[in-house]
Amino acid sequence: MEIHGQYKPELEPLAKAFAANFSEFSEEGAAVAVIKNGEVLASLWAGTRDRAGEQPWLEDTCVNVFSAGKPLCAVVIMQLVEEGKLDLDRPIGNYWPEFASRGKESITTRQVLNHTSGLSAFHPRVKEPVIFDAAAIVSLLQYETPWWSPGQEQGYSPFLYGWILAEVARRVSGVKDYPTLFAKRLTKPLGMKAYLGVPESEQGVLADVAPLKKPLGTQGSASKGANSAALGQLMKSDPRGVTNRAFTNPMTLMNSTNSQVWREACIPAANLHTNALSLARFYAALVADDSPYGKAASLQEFRAESTAGVDNVLGVHLRFGLGFMLSQDVDDCRYGGPEGFGHPGAGGSVGYADPETGIGFTYVTARLGQSLLIDARAQRLVRTLSECL
Repeated sequence: MEIHGQYKPELEPLAKAFAANFSEFSEEGAAVAVIKNGEVLASLWAGTRDRAGEQPWLEDTCVNVFSAGKPLCAVVIMQLVEEGKLDLDRPIGNYWPEFASRGKESITTRQVLNHTSGLSAFHPRVKEPVIFDAAAIVSLLQYETPWWSPGQEQGYSPFLYGWILAEVARRVSGVKDYPTLFAKRLTKPLGMKAYLGVPESEQGVLADVAPLKKPLGTQGSASKGANSAALGQLMKSDPRGVTNRAFTNPMTLMNSTNSQVWREACIPAANLHTNALSLARFYAALVADDSPYGKAASLQEFRAESTAGVDNVLGVHLRFGLGFMLSQDVDDCRYGGPEGFGHPGAGGSVGYADPETGIGFTYVTARLGQSLLIDARAQRLVRTLSECL
């Protein structure tokens, strides 16, 4: 496989590790980027972006990174906090009155950010087209009830997290729609190519996601439970439980990600489309000397432990700052050094910032593995980068 791009001489092992993913792990199209203080230390890409294997992957090829986009929602929220438009510890109902019902009266924005709100999934069965209708989603959120007492337990929220934060941000900012607010505050300051709602002009050049043809198997701490097989057991054990509902209500959340309607929609927790270089710029900016994304106190909230424990939805031990997963001493949840913070996306994409080294790292892929957190391909890259630095 021919590897394209550039890298600093000291990161040659990273380039070799990236190439090895294609020969050993059936990678077909992917990219990796490393940035420090605005300088690109590595930007590498290879393979193809379409399922037929005919269109080459380019440096600016965008792909659905799924939950790796969640932290961007958190940054928008913290900017509004800095401007005095939002208080993380006041009930969301103060800003969105219709939300304050059915056990949600005390839920705060902080609890949504650290996944302790109890709003991890919809209880009632949701019809397929509803997730593409912003007004319908708002109505469902107003009707929803928490799965447990808010603030008392940790439970990852795959989708509701983003919809709630987007509606809060929209209301307190006065901006008509969230994608406009997102672009103004997140993508334009750094010239990022990142979309919540991909414009028609970009639809034809996106990477198509598809399963890896060869399973990666269990790697690192995946053998301890953080894999799709273990998740499947949780779902089967309680078909109407929170884990099952979180990932299958509706199934559109899992099986429509190459469709035009999915790509055009705004699903902030799950359908960010971006490229490795853009997402690495975002993460590097979070640990830069003069970050465009917030003041020091706000940036500290992202990487300071807000909650930790065995997660009610994923069934594994997780640590969260506000909007970010935090490093643990296990291969599939290690974001650089011990102070690292970032987020994985379903199938393999991941990004993180490492305050110790000052780097922003991103790996994006179109071929989806089965790990819940950081899979073997990205683990290899993270480990190699740490050795280089």
